[in-house]
Amino acid sequence: MATVAVTDETFEAEVKNSDVPVVVDFWAEWCGPCKQIGPALEELSAEYDGKVKIVKVDVDSNPNTAAAMGVRGIPALFIFKDGAPISNRAGAAPKAALQSWINENI
Repeated sequence: MATVAVTDETFEAEVKNSDVPVVVDFWAEWCGPCKQIGPALEELSAEYDGKVKIVKVDVDSNPNTAAAMGVRGIPALFIFKDGAPISNRAGAAPKAALQSWINENI
C-alpha cells in the first residue's frame, strides 16, 4: 500500500478515526529532507500494510492541520494511535531509524 495524501478536510477521517496506528508525515514539495525520507516511507507503507497507515500532509496546501499540530519545521512526523498523537520527531532519518521509531510506538 502506498502512502496516502491527506488534506485539512480528510485528516480527521483518515488519521483520527483510523482503526490502525497512523504515521503522519508533514512535508512540502520544496523540502529537500522531506524528499530524502519519501522513498523510505513508501517502502515502510508497503511493509506495514494492514498494521500501520502512513499518510502525507503537504503543509503548503493544508496549513490548518499543520498549524493545529504545532508544526514549525519539516519534515515533521507524528504517530497517532486511537485518534491521538503519541509520539513525534522532526527531520530526516534513515529507513532503519524510522522503522525502529514506528516499532517502539505501535
